[in-house]
Amino acid sequence: MSIPLPVRIQAAVVRGAYALPEGVRRAIAGAPVVRDGQTLALDAQLILKLQRLSKAALVLPGGVGPSRTAMEYGRHLVGGPTIGSVAVRELKIPSESASGDGELAATLYSPAGLGERSGLLVFFHGGGWVVGSRASHDHVARFLAQRAGVRVLSVEYRLAPEHAYPAAADDALAALDFALAKAGDLGADPARIAVGGDSAGGNLAAVAAQRAVRRGGPAPVFQLLLYPATDASVRRPSRDLFADGYFLTSADMDWFADRYAPEPVDRADPGVSPLRAADLTGLPPAYVGTAGYDPLRDEGEAYAEALRAAGVAVELSRQPDLIHGYANYIGIGHRFREATAEAAEALRKALR
Repeated sequence: MSIPLPVRIQAAVVRGAYALPEGVRRAIAGAPVVRDGQTLALDAQLILKLQRLSKAALVLPGGVGPSRTAMEYGRHLVGGPTIGSVAVRELKIPSESASGDGELAATLYSPAGLGERSGLLVFFHGGGWVVGSRASHDHVARFLAQRAGVRVLSVEYRLAPEHAYPAAADDALAALDFALAKAGDLGADPARIAVGGDSAGGNLAAVAAQRAVRRGGPAPVFQLLLYPATDASVRRPSRDLFADGYFLTSADMDWFADRYAPEPVDRADPGVSPLRAADLTGLPPAYVGTAGYDPLRDEGEAYAEALRAAGVAVELSRQPDLIHGYANYIGIGHRFREATAEAAEALRKALR
């Protein structure tokens, strides 16, 4: 995809802003923001200010089409230079549930120097089940692959509203099954397959892990859940605390849910809201990363606590000074990259 000139100019402005002395960055961002006992990181506050100035938003007035386009170009603004020491191979995943030719597109990322029978992460991108793609999260997949020293299989699952629930959830399980069955062909060890994603992708990863474990047979050995959506049936305090002003808004969440799980879908169904599952025992260990300034914060942390209560080993890590989607901002400042590196290290340890 060629990058339009306006996007290139915006990217240069963002890079220039983050190269300024700290005092100048603080002057642009404004006075420190303290909420719920947390101080927003300057890196996060500055990007929020730049987004407001440029009228950037997750959901744009034109609806699905413009919002998808904005997400695709967003990584050029905040994702940083492409990590070149990662080989890329395009794949097709057979899926009986997939429309069209019955296949899902996927990209396999392999870090330089990685031997055969490595660990592998099956990764699902965020975007509210409506926007986002492998391309929009290419920098995230490359970063996780390189930092964790594992292969990453990034999956192009079907998006709503064209394909509402359970299409994406079915695709997630099909992709996980493919990785488990074809691990050798992917250069991976079938005993070291993890599942993960960010935001809506974290939701799909949690749902796929639950379904794989409950049916019996092959299942992932680890879950990497970054600020996951886990319960669309309950409104928790963080939803109101951070309803507006921190990029992902409460209104955005309603818009995404209305397209992914419209009536008569029961949003308390564990396929939509994995926190509502009656039984969480036997699930693989998990790393759950949440952001302090995120309307999804409380439901992500509630899922981590529910897993612990069910006897599942969980590392819950709140990044109190960051916003939703922090893994997408690894190309600017240092806090976003630092937080995402922590998640990658958890993955590395789990699959080494």
